[in-house]
Amino acid sequence: MQLAKMFGADVTGLCSTSKMDFVRSLGADEVLDYTKDDFTRDEFDLILDIAGNRPLNHVRKALSARGTLVIVGGENGGKILGGTQWMLKAPLLSLFTSHRVRGVISLANKKDLEVLRDLAEAGKIVPAIDRVHPLSEVPQAVAYAQAGKAKGKIVITV
Repeated sequence: MQLAKMFGADVTGLCSTSKMDFVRSLGADEVLDYTKDDFTRDEFDLILDIAGNRPLNHVRKALSARGTLVIVGGENGGKILGGTQWMLKAPLLSLFTSHRVRGVISLANKKDLEVLRDLAEAGKIVPAIDRVHPLSEVPQAVAYAQAGKAKGKIVITV
């Protein structure tokens, strides 16, 4: 969200009631509460779905005619592939719709990480860290993340 704003995008965030202030703090121009608001009432040129917990056909209703849906992750999924099944299905869906649907699996590289570091050091982006746990508390950190209550990233220190 912070990078999108930095590049001039008009950003709408979709989250639960308890995370609305957090999403605003990241720079969203508008924040919708998925427990109360119907985000499909608007048309978006790009939807970045990081939760993957809504049916793809429902999410696509909010896309403009030539809009793009990018699926970054998924909370729900099968026993074998977990949430990554949506990322794998995305290219197939694109064959049958005017929308572009893409799945993304992030691969970190040194150059991109250096750019992010420089932006953070310059104060242009602020890492959103919810909690920091020592390595001995990984089970508690994972349980917290799976509960869906994290506002930002959970960091494990080694």
